[in-house]
Amino acid sequence: MSYAKKRYINFFAITIFTFCLPFITINGNQILLLSFDKMQFHFLGLAFEMQELYIMPFLLIILFIGIFAMTSIAGRVWCGWACPQTIFRVIYRDLIESKIFNLRKISNKQKDINYSTLENKIKKILSIGLFSILSLIIASNFMWYFIPPKDFFTYLQNPNDHVFMYMFIITVALFLVYDIIFTKEHFCTYVCPYSRIQSSLYDDNTIQAIYNTNRGGEIYKDSKKVIFKAKDLNKDNECTTCEACVTVCPTHIDIRKGLQVECINCLECVDACTNVMGKLNKKTLVDWGSTNSVLKNRKSKHFTFKNIMYYLSIVICIILLIISTSKKEHFLLNVNKTTNLYEIKDNKFVTNNYILTIQNRTKNDYTFALKIEDNKTFEIKRFKSFNLKANQRVKKVLILKTKKRLFLSDLKTTPIKVKIIMYAKEDPKEIYKEKYLSFIYPRNDAFK
Repeated sequence: MSYAKKRYINFFAITIFTFCLPFITINGNQILLLSFDKMQFHFLGLAFEMQELYIMPFLLIILFIGIFAMTSIAGRVWCGWACPQTIFRVIYRDLIESKIFNLRKISNKQKDINYSTLENKIKKILSIGLFSILSLIIASNFMWYFIPPKDFFTYLQNPNDHVFMYMFIITVALFLVYDIIFTKEHFCTYVCPYSRIQSSLYDDNTIQAIYNTNRGGEIYKDSKKVIFKAKDLNKDNECTTCEACVTVCPTHIDIRKGLQVECINCLECVDACTNVMGKLNKKTLVDWGSTNSVLKNRKSKHFTFKNIMYYLSIVICIILLIISTSKKEHFLLNVNKTTNLYEIKDNKFVTNNYILTIQNRTKNDYTFALKIEDNKTFEIKRFKSFNLKANQRVKKVLILKTKKRLFLSDLKTTPIKVKIIMYAKEDPKEIYKEKYLSFIYPRNDAFK
């Protein structure tokens, strides 16, 4: 099977996976969702509140190190085999323009479309219209990773209440149309930051599309002609100069000139050369391999020190991610002070008001109570035990009061740390949370 067919199968699998993933839920939670609407992050069926986003750094580190490791081993295989930009370009160029409207040939991506005929102009307009519809679907699919599909289709029925969502989808769709149809592969070359750094990750063990100069000869330009010169003068160049590898390249490079920043490892040049050289009963001159294996006849080493460090970093991040995820809290407790810093009662006692936000993250109903650690100095003026159902969130008012006049040495208004403990009466040893509150105590001359 050619690399082109393998890429198409891979693109199809990625598209189906990306489209279907938002519809998959575990215990009512999405596989992957960053909800600004509900202020939650869902990952592998676990729901995390915004206060629990300490797992995000681990996920981002794994993503970036994984891309670096993949590039070090297999070049820009991400760009050629999984990048959305590449997939959308293949859909538009190879499927819509080439297969459906017959505006160009897949085997020759260097030839421009002939717009001198009215038929081709109409076909071009129709191809843009068709991709514009696909862009709206793609933008909606992207939105499902921020708004679950169930809520998304409900919001669609109320456009006046969800103007931002409509604007977001239309903006993303317009960007895709401009990028894929007009910017084309120039986005990969001049805009994408990944293309700027990828070559620095290469070494002689990196697997990539490589032209075999030992057999095909080196290429250089003399005046305006392309000339080949064999490394070994006793051997003839095997390259037929058919330039099939050049015409098929989506980023418009000549692979025979060596490693170039525009190469995305799509391996279409390998397919082209394999077909041509196969007719001559010869092995392809463009192969997917490392500099060591293709040009130096050495065995590639994937377990280099650099790659081992990549693997080790990823493993450490995964372990830390698992540990962090396993410590998911039973309930969340947020404490906010009211705008009134304090109140003085009877020129002796001081009270502070707080707003508690409590969310039960378990599947069971619990009765939550509250106590303070320093009960000799402070007491709970207002707060009663309450029952909280599974996955329910409530807000409660807490008022703390001093039991006596505090003569502090500091004449300034002083914040005092007060430790409170909220717990479930049904299981106080397992389901509890400690919080430190800042109790504002006025300076001495405030008592009058």
